[in-house]
Amino acid sequence: MYPSIEPYDTGMLDVGDGNSVYYEQCGNPKGKPAVVLHGGPGSGCTPGMRRIFDPDAYRIILFDQRGSGTSTPHASEFSTDLSVNTTAHLLADMERLRLHLDIDRWLIFGGSWGVTLGLAYAELHPNRIAAMVLNGVTTTRKSEIDWLYRGVAPLFPEQWSRFQAGVPVELRHLGMLEAYWLLLADPDPNVRIKAASDWCEWEASLLSVLPDYRPGPRWADPKFQMAFARIVTHYFRHIAWLEDGILLQEAHKLSGIPGVLVHGRLDFDAPLTTAWELAQVWPDAELVVVGGAGHSGADPGMTEAVIAATDRFR
Repeated sequence: MYPSIEPYDTGMLDVGDGNSVYYEQCGNPKGKPAVVLHGGPGSGCTPGMRRIFDPDAYRIILFDQRGSGTSTPHASEFSTDLSVNTTAHLLADMERLRLHLDIDRWLIFGGSWGVTLGLAYAELHPNRIAAMVLNGVTTTRKSEIDWLYRGVAPLFPEQWSRFQAGVPVELRHLGMLEAYWLLLADPDPNVRIKAASDWCEWEASLLSVLPDYRPGPRWADPKFQMAFARIVTHYFRHIAWLEDGILLQEAHKLSGIPGVLVHGRLDFDAPLTTAWELAQVWPDAELVVVGGAGHSGADPGMTEAVIAATDRFR
């Protein structure tokens, strides 16, 4: 990775509905604009995301999507209204940020959920995209969500058993996603805290193929756990407010936009099939499959492949 850097500019952008979005700019103020779309939804950005770009070549923009990271109000607060936190809101926030920073076209970097958001944005505003680097490809189809909270279970029986045990028997017929959404809305804060912890334990178990993998310390932070779990369940139970499969159906709108899709062959979180399907309908994109890697950027070869892609477009 490139050396650690600090932002040369930070701010809070009022995006309406009582929400303010944190953003920062790093690298070269006169460089090629690149915006980072973090995963989750609801995980927020980390300083390490600044380091996947050449700071001499890029004007690197990071922002925390509504309810996450340093943006306000934070979704860890039970009173935070998630009805004004949808995919449409995030897409509008991105445009507001682009205009605020006076950027004509920018490179989109997205990871995991950030891929879904990036594709939705690019298909809505193709003339604003210089290039795309997408890592851990998802489109948030119903089949992808079903895989996460049912299909992958036989590969992780011990972790799945603990995940199921966090749900009262009388709610299990609803499925894990709907049941946890209800638990996270329970008036008892202790119920909510345990549900958020159990949810994040399951999510973290799918991230890496490394046997000794440990997610970053924020995964043990109750504030992060609550915001992440609330936002993920909110988005996924609505299938991100996207017509099922629409991002693949409308990928023809990406014609002429160069892209690199980086995906671990052993990605348990997001099976390779989605990345492969996207590459079939987006002829200007190259699919880079990293053998022996999963969903995590910490897996062998993932960081090198991502940086090779951002270097290509600098």
